[in-house]
Amino acid sequence: MQQELFDMLGPDEGIQLNMVDADVHYYPSFLLPDQALHYFNALKHKLEWREEQIQLYGKLFKVPRLQAWYGDSEASYCYSNLSMQPNSWTDPLLQLKSLCEQKARHTYNSVLANLYRDGQDSMGMHSDDEPELGAEPCIASLSLGQERILVFSHKGSKDKFRLPLASGSLLIMRGKTQKYWQHGIAKTKRPLQARVNLTFRTILK
Repeated sequence: MQQELFDMLGPDEGIQLNMVDADVHYYPSFLLPDQALHYFNALKHKLEWREEQIQLYGKLFKVPRLQAWYGDSEASYCYSNLSMQPNSWTDPLLQLKSLCEQKARHTYNSVLANLYRDGQDSMGMHSDDEPELGAEPCIASLSLGQERILVFSHKGSKDKFRLPLASGSLLIMRGKTQKYWQHGIAKTKRPLQARVNLTFRTILK
């Protein structure tokens, strides 16, 4: 069931998604267009991208996108039997981390970067609910480059939302969002350019 998607808030508060059991805010113009383009180019060409493999049901599968993990030295991260050790922060990542921390009023010690090369790169439906993120994580997701559609699906009902993520936009998910909702980005046959997504996280020590 598709519902009315947004509650319009003040300019500083962005847009709150009308999602039961969730606390999600969307800032469509978090970065100016020239800022978004600058950071997109810097990250696409400078981060240490890797084509990872994950294990599902005893079999290895290529992750359908490129990934890079950055953060404080102790901020290791595991999901789907994939263990990730952080690269050292780069200046562009630190600059963006500071901006996201100010908007989220939250401190981050790591970031998962994803490079979607074209429409065939995707993200399966999932929740960011690994134990090292804590019971109610606050995650800041920054989009750069080609617009892609993020799909939300409630775990206990048929509620779904489709949110186009514009270049330079910021999505903040907090509270019980990960407990009750999954999210993902589907493949598409449409010709698409590259997209860089940064999800800033706090790994609990």
